[in-house]
Parts: sequence; C-alpha cells; structure tokens
Amino acid sequence: MENRESNLLAIRPQLLNARVSENMSNDEQFQNKTIRPIIKLQGDLLIEVFKNYIKKRKNTFYELSLEKRFDFIENAIQKDMKFRNSLKGMIIGQFTVEEYLLYTKNSSALNKRMMHIVKERLLDNAQLLEYKVA
Repeated sequence: MENRESNLLAIRPQLLNARVSENMSNDEQFQNKTIRPIIKLQGDLLIEVFKNYIKKRKNTFYELSLEKRFDFIENAIQKDMKFRNSLKGMIIGQFTVEEYLLYTKNSSALNKRMMHIVKERLLDNAQLLEYKVA
C-alpha cells in the first residue's frame, strides 16, 4: 500500500498558490492539499471526458452561445448524476487510503467543493471544447 501512496503523491503537481494553514477549515485544507492538485493532474482527462459527454448528446453543445455553453457545463455537472459520479470517481480514485478516510468524514461538502472546481476548470477551458472536424 505504501508504494501506491508514494506513487500517487509523487505524480501530483505542486500548486504554489494552493495554501494550507492552521486557521483554515479541514475541508478547505483538504481541498487545497488534495483535491486541487488531483484536478490539475486530471485536467486533460476531464476535458476529454467532457468532450465525449458532448458527443453522446449529439454535439448540441457546439450550436449554443457562449452563455448557453456555460449553462450546459453547469447542468451536466450538477444534474446528470451518472456524469457527476463518473467525475467524482476520476478524482477519488487518485486519493491515498488516508485521504479517502478523511474524505468519507465529510464527503457531501467535499463533493460540492470538488464539482465546483471541476466546473470552473471546464469553464476556464471552454476554448478547448471547440468542435473539430476530422
């Protein structure tokens, strides 16, 4: 198990602006120490997964205005439980056992934080979601 843990921690990017301090809540510390680096690590995969989500919905996303695209992203993450659970799995699967045990103590609040960060990541990378004709 220690090999898995050290390997997971070794591949995570170091985020200099994701500070962790004593006066932060446990959830905020977990978000900055664990969730943000994992989402950064999984960033390219999250974008490709969302592109596939768009494709499965007949590419209607590409016909929308920018504002409607943002709504589409938000609705996909907030209302499509299968998609949401898939995203959570990609992140939770990168937890160490210790992190998972911490996560289970307040999973509901941490899931909200996690999905908010994923949504922001997709919104910030909306230009990468342009339709490309092969």
